[in-house]
Amino acid sequence: MTTQPVVAVLGLGKMGSAIAKELSAAGVTLQLWNRSQSTTDQLVDQLQSANVRACSTAGEAIDGANFVLCTFANGAVTYATLIEDASTLANAEPDLIVADLGTSGVDIARKLTTELTQRNVRFVDSPVSGSMATIASHQLLVMASGQRAAVDEIAPVLMHFSKKVAYLGEAGSGQVMKLAVNLIVHTLDAAVAESLALATKGGVTPEAAYDVFDESVIAAPFVKYKRDAFLNPEAPVAMRVDTVSKDLGLITNLGETLDVPLAVTEAVKGLFAQAQAAGFAERDMATIVEFLQKS
Repeated sequence: MTTQPVVAVLGLGKMGSAIAKELSAAGVTLQLWNRSQSTTDQLVDQLQSANVRACSTAGEAIDGANFVLCTFANGAVTYATLIEDASTLANAEPDLIVADLGTSGVDIARKLTTELTQRNVRFVDSPVSGSMATIASHQLLVMASGQRAAVDEIAPVLMHFSKKVAYLGEAGSGQVMKLAVNLIVHTLDAAVAESLALATKGGVTPEAAYDVFDESVIAAPFVKYKRDAFLNPEAPVAMRVDTVSKDLGLITNLGETLDVPLAVTEAVKGLFAQAQAAGFAERDMATIVEFLQKS
């Protein structure tokens, strides 16, 4: 009988909680930590598993773990938790593998590689692409980079909620690819919002317009699964406007670093900045259609 690994999940927002649920269902022993203790306690109560434990600090969650999954909203929090707090890795197991599943940016990925290597911890830069629904259906795509042996070792854990772990090379390459993917996602979101605003102001009902989207050449998976978010302002928030703005800043900064002109992305970044300033920061990315309709 194969012994399940001990996995620490740090950060229990929507993505971290959804991943923890799938790992728990697979029988993985989990040690969970979130900056808000009440969030951790609520999730542990919900999972009702003897294999899941709430921890009061990140260091406690990592103590005895074989793998660590970080699912924070940004790289600054990931770096602060792992590196700036000296107690976090104080009792780390030998050969511990830490994976960052968030969109943290290339600079943070490379800094984490250097800092964690100095602490004898292996780092896997592994941002993901998908939604809460794709986690539940095990269809998430992991864009992994770092030491190939470490990626191969953690891959079975990641496959409990993913369809593929794509290996992309040295650490930082995963973040590059995630930003390239999100460039399209955020640009497509803005394009659908503008198109829907144009159609509705021209007299077409939102539902009829979206029916056409669903049957046309633009019917990408993103367009289909964001239908409810675009048509229902009260739909659950999947990705916030301020999170999109964060991503777009990372993307345009990477473009400047690599000397790649990103004119379309700059325009989309400006649109989301306007929506954020107008009070849409905590609302779903699809609600910029409402911002456009009110402008």
